[in-house]
Amino acid sequence: MKKYFAVLFLVFISQFVFSQRAITKAATVPMFSFSYAFQIPQKDLALRFGANSNIGTAFTLKSENGWLIGLEAEYLFSGNIKEDSILDGLRTENGNIINKLGEYSNVLLWERGYFVAAKFGKIIPVFNINPNSGIYLSGSVGFLEHKIRIENQGNIAPQITGDYAKGYDRLTNGLAIKEFVGYMYIGENQLANFYAGFEFYQSWTQNRRSYNFDTMEADNSKRNDNLISFRLGWIIPLYRRIPDSYFTY
Repeated sequence: MKKYFAVLFLVFISQFVFSQRAITKAATVPMFSFSYAFQIPQKDLALRFGANSNIGTAFTLKSENGWLIGLEAEYLFSGNIKEDSILDGLRTENGNIINKLGEYSNVLLWERGYFVAAKFGKIIPVFNINPNSGIYLSGSVGFLEHKIRIENQGNIAPQITGDYAKGYDRLTNGLAIKEFVGYMYIGENQLANFYAGFEFYQSWTQNRRSYNFDTMEADNSKRNDNLISFRLGWIIPLYRRIPDSYFTY
């Protein structure tokens, strides 16, 4: 995490101090972004998973007056499974699962999930750098899904393969919203544009499997699967050059 803050600081300083141009005109900027977030689950999600990683991409349109609208998609992944007792009923006394060859099967559990949403936001210029950069505030409304991925080497343990795995994987999804607060920099250099900040997810989800094999019952409970994260993103503006008035330092 310290490395990300160091990179962010160096990029900001280099643009602010060594730039030969000061952009003084706001512009309409369409842009793609790619990002990474470190996430900490909250509420019901924290009972199932530990901290996870998240990689995301988005297409956003920034208007001249700083309003933003866009679409985003994120992929969640981790090996930190807290609800790891789901296969206990299939294990031998020494904790192994026997495959169809009569051998011990190498079984791994992973967190997998995704978030897709429409987002709306605003750039509030600060520091007199340029009117296209500043405090970045946004809200997103979309869909969150997660499950426990059950992986066995060679897929030769039939009791946890195919449709049987669905009885254990806890597939869960539902409506989700997200708030973001941070900073965005958009300059004339297309390679040195970024954003960074904190995110807060709230979701209202439910198990979508009709029956859990390990508990031998359906799970119809309502869940609150929340997340807190820090995200650092790289922006690719789709312009050749922002039209500007400028001066030389």
